[in-house]
Amino acid sequence: MSDDEFLRHYDPQAFDRPSITVDLVLLAIRGGRPSALLLRRDAPPQAERWALPGGFVGIDEDLEAAAVRVARDKAGIEGAQLEQLYTFGAVNRDPRMRIVTVAYLGLMAESAFEAALGAALQLLPAALEIDPGGEGFAARSPEGEALPLAFDHAEILGTALMRLRGKLDWSNVGFSLLPERFTLRQLQEVHEAILGTPLNKPAFRRRMLDKGWIAPTGTREAGASFRPAELYRFQPNT
Repeated sequence: MSDDEFLRHYDPQAFDRPSITVDLVLLAIRGGRPSALLLRRDAPPQAERWALPGGFVGIDEDLEAAAVRVARDKAGIEGAQLEQLYTFGAVNRDPRMRIVTVAYLGLMAESAFEAALGAALQLLPAALEIDPGGEGFAARSPEGEALPLAFDHAEILGTALMRLRGKLDWSNVGFSLLPERFTLRQLQEVHEAILGTPLNKPAFRRRMLDKGWIAPTGTREAGASFRPAELYRFQPNT
């Protein structure tokens, strides 16, 4: 039997079809803490809870196209650089019906994060906390209040942070959270925020320089009270 003949007789209703959504973890380091953009749900189910920007994938829409659309329409971010994080498919993760979500991770410098907040007033910058063993997770408002999260979005956020922790030392992922030019202090602050622990300053700087990922720009930061620190830029290993 040819494919054409098979497809002419194939019944697409023979199997139940779950709906597919995308949810975006749009993350930056803000005030020395990892923070993500959240939206308050204004309709059931789980109205008044806080959720990641997300939406249903159209029947003729690619996953990546849906993620870019959600970033644009719900967070005001054009041309977002998104990486597929994980697929969450617990049977009862959404009370409406069987919904599988594909989570995407987008890392931003703090300036881009603040620009998104300024362009979309409904967004909330939630500070993320996860214990060193990965057993507990909380999202907090700028005032420090714990935020009730919708669906399994606490699990999604926790997965994103643990993924970053796992990749931080051997990949260049941390540089996506920095401006184009940065100080060694800023680089260390990013690592400390993601890892949730202070790092030894001389050892950290020596390790970063030894990796060959950063190069001096020959300029220094502006507006410093004391001796301005040297600015560096990311250089991919060749």
